[in-house]
Amino acid sequence: MRFYEFEAKQLLAGQGIATPRGGLADTPEEAERIAADVDGPVVLKSQVLAGGRMKAGGVKFADTAAEAKAAAAQVLALEIRGQLPRGVLVEAKAPVKQEYYLGVTYDALAKLPVAIFSDMGGIDIEEVAEQHPDRVAKVHFSALFPLSDFKMKELIASLGIGGSQLTALTGIATRLARTFLQHSLTLAEINPLAQLEDGTYVALDCHLDMEEEARDRHKALLAEFGIGEDEPRQGRPPTDFERRGAQVDAVDPRGVAGRVVEFDGDLGLVIGAGGGSLTIFDAVQRHGGRPANYCEIGGNPSVKKACELTKLILSKPGVDKIAVIMNVVSNTRVDIVARGVIKGVVESGYDPAEKILFFRIPGAWEGEGFKILEKYGVEYGDRTVSMSEAARRAVEKLRAGV
Repeated sequence: MRFYEFEAKQLLAGQGIATPRGGLADTPEEAERIAADVDGPVVLKSQVLAGGRMKAGGVKFADTAAEAKAAAAQVLALEIRGQLPRGVLVEAKAPVKQEYYLGVTYDALAKLPVAIFSDMGGIDIEEVAEQHPDRVAKVHFSALFPLSDFKMKELIASLGIGGSQLTALTGIATRLARTFLQHSLTLAEINPLAQLEDGTYVALDCHLDMEEEARDRHKALLAEFGIGEDEPRQGRPPTDFERRGAQVDAVDPRGVAGRVVEFDGDLGLVIGAGGGSLTIFDAVQRHGGRPANYCEIGGNPSVKKACELTKLILSKPGVDKIAVIMNVVSNTRVDIVARGVIKGVVESGYDPAEKILFFRIPGAWEGEGFKILEKYGVEYGDRTVSMSEAARRAVEKLRAGV
Protein backbone atom coordinates (compact mmCIF):
# COMPACT_ATOMS: atom_id res chain seq x y z
CA MET A 1 0.00 0.00 0.00
CA ARG A 2 1.59 3.23 -1.18
CA PHE A 3 1.31 6.67 0.36
CA TYR A 4 1.15 9.84 -1.69
CA GLU A 5 4.21 12.03 -1.33
CA PHE A 6 2.35 14.66 0.71
CA GLU A 7 1.17 11.96 3.14
CA ALA A 8 4.64 10.45 3.37
CA LYS A 9 6.12 13.84 4.19
CA GLN A 10 3.57 14.37 6.94
CA LEU A 11 4.67 11.06 8.48
CA LEU A 12 8.34 12.01 8.23
CA ALA A 13 7.71 15.46 9.67
CA GLY A 14 5.97 13.81 12.61
CA GLN A 15 9.22 11.92 13.25
CA GLY A 16 11.27 15.11 13.20
CA ILE A 17 12.59 14.88 9.63
CA ALA A 18 12.48 18.29 7.95
CA THR A 19 10.50 18.75 4.72
CA PRO A 20 10.17 21.82 2.47
CA ARG A 21 7.68 24.59 3.31
CA GLY A 22 4.47 24.37 1.34
CA GLY A 23 1.28 22.36 1.12
CA LEU A 24 -1.21 20.40 -0.97
CA ALA A 25 -3.44 22.26 -3.40
CA ASP A 26 -6.61 20.90 -5.00
CA THR A 27 -7.12 23.92 -7.27
CA PRO A 28 -4.92 26.41 -9.14
CA GLU A 29 -6.15 29.12 -6.75
CA GLU A 30 -4.98 27.15 -3.72
CA ALA A 31 -1.60 26.65 -5.40
CA GLU A 32 -1.37 30.39 -5.96
CA ARG A 33 -2.10 31.07 -2.28
CA ILE A 34 0.48 28.54 -1.06
CA ALA A 35 3.11 29.95 -3.42
CA ALA A 36 2.36 33.46 -2.13
CA ASP A 37 2.86 32.24 1.44
CA VAL A 38 6.18 30.66 0.47
CA ASP A 39 7.16 34.02 -1.05
CA GLY A 40 9.79 32.65 -3.40
CA PRO A 41 10.42 30.12 -6.18
CA VAL A 42 8.40 26.92 -5.81
CA VAL A 43 8.25 23.37 -7.15
CA LEU A 44 4.85 21.91 -8.10
CA LYS A 45 4.55 18.11 -8.10
CA SER A 46 1.65 15.98 -9.26
CA GLN A 47 0.35 13.71 -6.49
CA VAL A 48 -0.02 10.37 -8.23
CA LEU A 49 1.11 6.96 -7.05
CA ALA A 50 2.81 6.14 -10.33
CA GLY A 51 6.45 6.90 -11.05
CA GLY A 52 7.88 8.91 -13.92
CA ARG A 53 6.27 12.23 -12.96
CA MET A 54 9.14 14.36 -14.20
CA LYS A 55 9.28 12.77 -17.66
CA ALA A 56 5.48 12.95 -17.96
CA GLY A 57 5.42 16.67 -17.20
CA GLY A 58 4.05 16.26 -13.68
CA VAL A 59 6.77 18.37 -12.05
CA LYS A 60 6.98 22.10 -12.79
CA PHE A 61 8.75 25.16 -11.41
CA ALA A 62 7.47 28.67 -10.82
CA ASP A 63 9.08 31.91 -9.67
CA THR A 64 5.87 33.75 -8.78
CA ALA A 65 2.44 32.97 -7.37
CA ALA A 66 0.84 33.74 -10.74
CA GLU A 67 3.18 31.31 -12.49
CA ALA A 68 2.37 28.71 -9.83
CA LYS A 69 -1.35 29.08 -10.52
CA ALA A 70 -0.83 28.51 -14.26
CA ALA A 71 1.50 25.55 -13.67
CA ALA A 72 -0.92 23.96 -11.19
CA ALA A 73 -3.73 24.12 -13.74
CA GLN A 74 -1.58 22.12 -16.16
CA VAL A 75 -0.47 19.57 -13.55
CA LEU A 76 -3.98 18.98 -12.18
CA ALA A 77 -5.30 18.22 -15.67
CA LEU A 78 -2.44 15.86 -16.54
CA GLU A 79 -3.08 12.11 -16.49
CA ILE A 80 0.01 10.03 -15.69
CA ARG A 81 -0.09 6.29 -16.38
CA GLY A 82 -3.86 6.25 -16.18
CA GLN A 83 -4.03 8.30 -12.98
CA LEU A 84 -5.30 11.82 -12.44
CA PRO A 85 -3.57 13.59 -9.55
CA ARG A 86 -4.95 13.60 -6.03
CA GLY A 87 -3.70 17.19 -5.93
CA VAL A 88 -0.54 19.18 -6.53
CA LEU A 89 2.15 19.59 -3.87
CA VAL A 90 3.51 23.13 -3.83
CA GLU A 91 6.85 23.50 -2.03
CA ALA A 92 9.64 26.01 -1.65
CA LYS A 93 12.50 25.45 -4.08
CA ALA A 94 15.54 24.65 -1.95
CA PRO A 95 19.13 25.90 -2.52
CA VAL A 96 20.85 22.50 -2.55
CA LYS A 97 24.52 21.99 -1.68
CA GLN A 98 24.67 18.17 -1.67
CA GLU A 99 22.18 15.36 -2.37
CA TYR A 100 22.10 12.01 -0.57
CA TYR A 101 20.05 8.82 -0.79
CA LEU A 102 18.65 7.25 2.37
CA GLY A 103 16.34 4.24 2.42
CA VAL A 104 15.11 1.37 4.56
CA THR A 105 13.58 -1.82 3.22
CA TYR A 106 13.36 -5.51 4.10
CA ASP A 107 16.03 -8.00 3.02
CA ALA A 108 14.16 -11.27 2.44
CA LEU A 109 17.37 -13.32 2.25
CA ALA A 110 18.81 -11.98 5.51
CA LYS A 111 15.29 -11.82 7.03
CA LEU A 112 16.15 -8.44 8.51
CA PRO A 113 15.46 -4.78 7.74
CA VAL A 114 18.31 -3.09 5.90
CA ALA A 115 19.23 0.60 5.81
CA ILE A 116 20.87 1.91 2.63
CA PHE A 117 22.83 5.15 2.28
CA SER A 118 24.59 6.83 -0.63
CA ASP A 119 26.29 10.18 -1.11
CA MET A 120 24.96 10.18 -4.68
CA GLY A 121 21.30 11.15 -4.31
CA GLY A 122 18.73 12.33 -6.80
CA ILE A 123 19.13 9.35 -9.13
CA ASP A 124 17.96 5.73 -8.96
CA ILE A 125 19.81 3.86 -6.23
CA GLU A 126 19.92 0.76 -8.47
CA GLU A 127 21.89 2.76 -11.03
CA VAL A 128 24.29 4.01 -8.38
CA ALA A 129 24.77 0.49 -6.98
CA GLU A 130 25.57 -0.84 -10.45
CA GLN A 131 27.88 1.92 -11.65
CA HIS A 132 29.36 3.17 -8.36
CA PRO A 133 29.09 0.32 -5.80
CA ASP A 134 31.70 2.01 -3.60
CA ARG A 135 29.30 4.91 -3.10
CA VAL A 136 26.56 2.75 -1.54
CA ALA A 137 26.57 1.49 2.08
CA LYS A 138 24.22 -0.97 3.78
CA VAL A 139 23.61 -2.15 7.33
CA HIS A 140 21.12 -4.68 8.69
CA PHE A 141 19.36 -4.14 11.99
CA SER A 142 16.95 -6.04 14.22
CA ALA A 143 13.20 -5.58 14.09
CA LEU A 144 12.90 -7.19 17.55
CA PHE A 145 15.43 -5.32 19.70
CA PRO A 146 15.54 -1.54 20.32
CA LEU A 147 17.09 0.35 17.44
CA SER A 148 20.59 1.64 18.17
CA ASP A 149 21.78 4.98 16.79
CA PHE A 150 25.22 3.41 16.53
CA LYS A 151 24.09 1.15 13.69
CA MET A 152 23.11 4.18 11.64
CA LYS A 153 26.29 6.01 12.63
CA GLU A 154 28.33 3.09 11.25
CA LEU A 155 26.31 3.24 8.05
CA ILE A 156 26.92 6.94 7.43
CA ALA A 157 30.56 6.90 8.57
CA SER A 158 31.39 4.02 6.20
CA LEU A 159 31.30 6.52 3.31
CA GLY A 160 33.83 8.79 4.99
CA ILE A 161 31.40 11.29 6.50
CA GLY A 162 32.33 12.75 9.87
CA GLY A 163 31.88 15.71 12.20
CA SER A 164 28.59 17.58 12.35
CA GLN A 165 27.43 15.99 9.07
CA LEU A 166 27.76 12.53 10.62
CA THR A 167 25.75 13.60 13.65
CA ALA A 168 22.95 15.14 11.58
CA LEU A 169 22.69 12.30 9.06
CA THR A 170 22.80 9.67 11.80
CA GLY A 171 19.79 11.28 13.45
CA ILE A 172 17.82 11.36 10.20
CA ALA A 173 18.68 7.75 9.38
CA THR A 174 17.63 6.62 12.85
CA ARG A 175 14.31 8.45 12.62
CA LEU A 176 13.64 6.97 9.17
CA ALA A 177 14.37 3.45 10.46
CA ARG A 178 12.00 4.01 13.38
CA THR A 179 9.31 5.21 10.98
CA PHE A 180 9.83 1.99 8.98
CA LEU A 181 9.37 -0.19 12.07
CA GLN A 182 6.54 1.73 13.75
CA HIS A 183 4.32 1.85 10.67
CA SER A 184 4.94 -1.67 9.28
CA LEU A 185 6.51 -0.31 6.10
CA THR A 186 8.09 -2.31 3.32
CA LEU A 187 9.92 0.73 1.95
CA ALA A 188 10.91 4.08 3.47
CA GLU A 189 12.97 6.10 1.04
CA ILE A 190 14.22 9.70 0.90
CA ASN A 191 15.70 10.58 -2.46
CA PRO A 192 17.07 13.11 -2.50
CA LEU A 193 17.87 13.99 1.07
CA ALA A 194 19.37 17.43 0.53
CA GLN A 195 21.94 19.34 2.50
CA LEU A 196 21.10 23.00 1.92
CA GLU A 197 23.51 25.88 1.60
CA ASP A 198 22.88 26.80 5.25
CA GLY A 199 23.92 23.29 6.38
CA THR A 200 20.45 22.01 7.27
CA TYR A 201 18.93 18.82 5.82
CA VAL A 202 15.57 18.48 4.06
CA ALA A 203 13.71 15.51 2.54
CA LEU A 204 13.00 16.84 -0.96
CA ASP A 205 11.25 13.68 -2.16
CA CYS A 206 10.24 10.49 -0.40
CA HIS A 207 8.37 7.21 -0.86
CA LEU A 208 6.67 5.16 1.84
CA ASP A 209 4.99 1.80 1.23
CA MET A 210 3.08 -0.09 3.94
CA GLU A 211 2.42 -3.82 4.14
CA GLU A 212 -1.06 -4.47 2.80
CA GLU A 213 -1.68 -6.86 5.70
CA ALA A 214 -0.84 -4.08 8.19
CA ARG A 215 -3.80 -1.87 7.30
CA ASP A 216 -5.90 -3.23 10.17
CA ARG A 217 -3.10 -2.47 12.65
CA HIS A 218 -2.88 1.15 11.53
CA LYS A 219 -6.53 2.09 11.12
CA ALA A 220 -6.10 5.31 13.09
CA LEU A 221 -3.29 6.51 10.84
CA LEU A 222 -5.16 5.62 7.66
CA ALA A 223 -8.30 7.33 8.97
CA GLU A 224 -6.24 10.43 9.69
CA PHE A 225 -5.24 10.54 6.03
CA GLY A 226 -8.79 9.70 4.88
CA ILE A 227 -7.70 6.39 3.34
CA GLY A 228 -10.63 3.98 3.04
CA GLU A 229 -10.36 0.34 4.10
CA ASP A 230 -10.86 -0.90 0.55
CA GLU A 231 -9.13 1.96 -1.25
CA PRO A 232 -6.51 0.53 -3.64
CA ARG A 233 -3.12 2.18 -3.23
CA GLN A 234 -0.91 0.86 -6.00
CA GLY A 235 1.42 2.52 -8.48
CA ARG A 236 -1.14 1.94 -11.25
CA PRO A 237 -4.79 0.89 -11.58
CA PRO A 238 -5.29 -2.90 -11.32
CA THR A 239 -5.54 -4.78 -14.59
CA ASP A 240 -8.45 -7.07 -15.43
CA PHE A 241 -6.14 -10.03 -14.71
CA GLU A 242 -5.36 -8.63 -11.25
CA ARG A 243 -9.01 -7.96 -10.49
CA ARG A 244 -9.84 -11.54 -11.39
CA GLY A 245 -7.03 -12.65 -9.08
CA ALA A 246 -8.67 -10.78 -6.21
CA GLN A 247 -11.94 -12.54 -7.02
CA VAL A 248 -10.18 -15.91 -6.83
CA ASP A 249 -8.83 -15.07 -3.39
CA ALA A 250 -12.33 -14.06 -2.25
CA VAL A 251 -13.88 -17.43 -3.23
CA ASP A 252 -13.66 -18.59 0.38
CA PRO A 253 -11.87 -17.40 3.54
CA ARG A 254 -9.53 -20.37 3.74
CA GLY A 255 -5.90 -19.52 3.05
CA VAL A 256 -4.48 -17.21 0.40
CA ALA A 257 -4.41 -17.85 -3.33
CA GLY A 258 -4.25 -14.54 -5.09
CA ARG A 259 -2.54 -11.16 -4.60
CA VAL A 260 -1.77 -11.33 -8.27
CA VAL A 261 0.39 -8.80 -10.11
CA GLU A 262 0.54 -8.96 -13.90
CA PHE A 263 3.77 -8.90 -15.90
CA ASP A 264 4.49 -9.46 -19.59
CA GLY A 265 6.53 -12.67 -19.46
CA ASP A 266 5.80 -16.21 -20.60
CA LEU A 267 6.38 -18.19 -17.38
CA GLY A 268 3.34 -18.45 -15.12
CA LEU A 269 4.12 -18.63 -11.40
CA VAL A 270 2.23 -20.22 -8.52
CA ILE A 271 4.47 -19.19 -5.62
CA GLY A 272 4.49 -18.65 -1.86
CA ALA A 273 7.17 -18.61 0.80
CA GLY A 274 5.97 -16.98 3.99
CA GLY A 275 7.18 -13.57 2.87
CA GLY A 276 9.72 -14.96 0.42
CA SER A 277 7.57 -14.94 -2.72
CA LEU A 278 9.61 -12.00 -3.96
CA THR A 279 12.76 -14.09 -3.44
CA ILE A 280 11.35 -16.76 -5.74
CA PHE A 281 10.26 -14.13 -8.26
CA ASP A 282 13.75 -12.60 -8.23
CA ALA A 283 15.34 -16.04 -8.61
CA VAL A 284 13.30 -16.69 -11.76
CA GLN A 285 14.54 -13.40 -13.22
CA ARG A 286 18.13 -14.02 -12.10
CA HIS A 287 18.16 -17.32 -14.00
CA GLY A 288 16.91 -15.62 -17.16
CA GLY A 289 13.18 -16.26 -16.84
CA ARG A 290 10.43 -13.82 -17.75
CA PRO A 291 7.63 -14.07 -15.17
CA ALA A 292 4.10 -13.59 -16.46
CA ASN A 293 2.84 -12.82 -12.97
CA TYR A 294 3.55 -12.52 -9.29
CA CYS A 295 1.20 -14.12 -6.76
CA GLU A 296 1.04 -15.49 -3.24
CA ILE A 297 -0.35 -18.82 -2.14
CA GLY A 298 -0.32 -20.18 1.39
CA GLY A 299 -2.23 -20.59 4.65
CA ASN A 300 -3.66 -23.91 3.44
CA PRO A 301 -5.95 -22.70 0.64
CA SER A 302 -8.72 -24.95 -0.59
CA VAL A 303 -8.42 -27.13 -3.67
CA LYS A 304 -10.87 -24.78 -5.38
CA LYS A 305 -8.73 -21.72 -4.69
CA ALA A 306 -5.55 -23.37 -5.97
CA CYS A 307 -7.45 -24.62 -9.00
CA GLU A 308 -8.96 -21.25 -9.88
CA LEU A 309 -5.62 -19.45 -9.44
CA THR A 310 -3.96 -21.96 -11.77
CA LYS A 311 -6.70 -21.56 -14.38
CA LEU A 312 -6.41 -17.79 -14.18
CA ILE A 313 -2.64 -17.87 -14.78
CA LEU A 314 -2.97 -20.33 -17.66
CA SER A 315 -5.67 -18.15 -19.26
CA LYS A 316 -3.28 -15.20 -19.51
CA PRO A 317 -2.22 -14.60 -23.14
CA GLY A 318 1.44 -15.41 -23.67
CA VAL A 319 1.76 -17.87 -20.79
CA ASP A 320 3.50 -20.97 -22.08
CA LYS A 321 3.97 -23.07 -18.95
CA ILE A 322 3.89 -22.72 -15.16
CA ALA A 323 6.18 -23.38 -12.21
CA VAL A 324 4.90 -24.09 -8.69
CA ILE A 325 7.39 -23.15 -5.95
CA MET A 326 6.97 -22.63 -2.22
CA ASN A 327 9.11 -22.67 0.90
CA VAL A 328 8.93 -25.64 3.28
CA VAL A 329 5.31 -25.55 4.49
CA SER A 330 3.80 -26.53 7.83
CA ASN A 331 0.36 -24.89 7.76
CA THR A 332 -0.29 -25.69 4.09
CA ARG A 333 -0.93 -29.24 2.87
CA VAL A 334 1.22 -30.16 -0.12
CA ASP A 335 -1.36 -32.65 -1.38
CA ILE A 336 -4.16 -30.03 -1.42
CA VAL A 337 -2.09 -27.58 -3.46
CA ALA A 338 -1.02 -30.39 -5.80
CA ARG A 339 -4.64 -31.47 -6.31
CA GLY A 340 -5.74 -27.89 -6.96
CA VAL A 341 -2.97 -27.07 -9.43
CA ILE A 342 -3.39 -30.29 -11.39
CA LYS A 343 -7.16 -29.88 -11.43
CA GLY A 344 -6.69 -26.35 -12.80
CA VAL A 345 -4.35 -27.57 -15.53
CA VAL A 346 -6.67 -30.42 -16.55
CA GLU A 347 -9.76 -28.20 -16.56
CA SER A 348 -7.84 -25.75 -18.77
CA GLY A 349 -7.39 -28.57 -21.29
CA TYR A 350 -3.70 -29.34 -20.76
CA ASP A 351 -1.55 -32.29 -19.74
CA PRO A 352 -0.01 -31.56 -16.29
CA ALA A 353 3.21 -33.36 -17.27
CA GLU A 354 3.68 -30.93 -20.15
CA LYS A 355 2.31 -27.75 -18.63
CA ILE A 356 3.93 -27.85 -15.17
CA LEU A 357 7.67 -27.33 -15.56
CA PHE A 358 8.57 -28.00 -11.95
CA PHE A 359 6.76 -28.42 -8.62
CA ARG A 360 8.66 -27.65 -5.43
CA ILE A 361 6.58 -27.63 -2.24
CA PRO A 362 8.06 -29.73 0.57
CA GLY A 363 6.45 -30.03 3.99
CA ALA A 364 3.15 -31.18 5.48
CA TRP A 365 1.57 -34.14 3.67
CA GLU A 366 4.34 -34.08 1.06
CA GLY A 367 4.28 -37.84 0.62
CA GLU A 368 0.66 -37.77 -0.51
CA GLY A 369 1.33 -34.72 -2.66
CA PHE A 370 4.31 -36.33 -4.39
CA LYS A 371 2.22 -39.43 -5.18
CA ILE A 372 -0.32 -37.24 -6.96
CA LEU A 373 2.45 -35.55 -8.97
CA GLU A 374 3.98 -38.91 -9.89
CA LYS A 375 0.61 -40.14 -11.10
CA TYR A 376 0.42 -37.26 -13.58
CA GLY A 377 4.11 -37.37 -14.53
CA VAL A 378 4.99 -33.96 -13.06
CA GLU A 379 8.64 -33.36 -12.16
CA TYR A 380 9.00 -32.29 -8.54
CA GLY A 381 11.62 -31.56 -5.92
CA ASP A 382 11.74 -32.07 -2.17
CA ARG A 383 13.46 -29.89 0.45
CA THR A 384 16.92 -30.90 -0.84
CA VAL A 385 16.16 -28.73 -3.88
CA SER A 386 16.40 -25.03 -2.98
CA MET A 387 13.87 -22.49 -4.20
CA SER A 388 16.55 -20.91 -6.37
CA GLU A 389 17.45 -24.29 -7.88
CA ALA A 390 13.77 -24.98 -8.56
CA ALA A 391 13.50 -21.63 -10.35
CA ARG A 392 16.62 -22.45 -12.40
CA ARG A 393 15.28 -25.83 -13.48
CA ALA A 394 11.93 -24.37 -14.50
CA VAL A 395 13.55 -21.62 -16.57
CA GLU A 396 15.96 -24.03 -18.28
CA LYS A 397 13.17 -26.45 -19.19
CA LEU A 398 11.09 -23.61 -20.62
CA ARG A 399 13.99 -22.32 -22.71
CA ALA A 400 14.79 -25.83 -23.91
CA GLY A 401 11.19 -26.31 -25.01
CA VAL A 402 10.76 -29.35 -22.79
